[in-house]
Amino acid sequence: MTLATHNNTDQEALETARNVARSAGLPYAGSVSPQLAWTLVSQGEAVLVDVRTNEERVFVGQVPGSVHVAWATGTSLTRNPRFVRELEAKAGKDAVVFLLCRSGNRSSLAAEAATKAGFSNVFNILEGFEGELDDKQQRGHAGGWRSYGLPWSQQ
Repeated sequence: MTLATHNNTDQEALETARNVARSAGLPYAGSVSPQLAWTLVSQGEAVLVDVRTNEERVFVGQVPGSVHVAWATGTSLTRNPRFVRELEAKAGKDAVVFLLCRSGNRSSLAAEAATKAGFSNVFNILEGFEGELDDKQQRGHAGGWRSYGLPWSQQ
């Protein structure tokens, strides 16, 4: 899956993300906002991969049409040794891939691992699904996929 040439604004946003990542020395293609990620995924220009545990997806919520490849599993968050192989099987190394976790931390680590394995278009979704902790030590109110009103469902 490659980025179509008809949407220059989105291409420019991805190129800006790449430039910021290079300037900051990030070990992956860059970071994007939840809104940009949804725009490109909904246009079929990118693959959204949720790297949270299956339990998080079931009990907290998930993005419709997202692909699931857990970065870590279980309550101890044991690293998934098959992560790169599963990501390649579900998205492909040349696809534009947006990785989503709870807050943007695990997806950043996953993006780094994918890039080291030869993926060239892997981006972290800033703020993740739930965003950062607010002053009441709760997620879901201060940034993140859900707080922006982007599509999601819960089982």
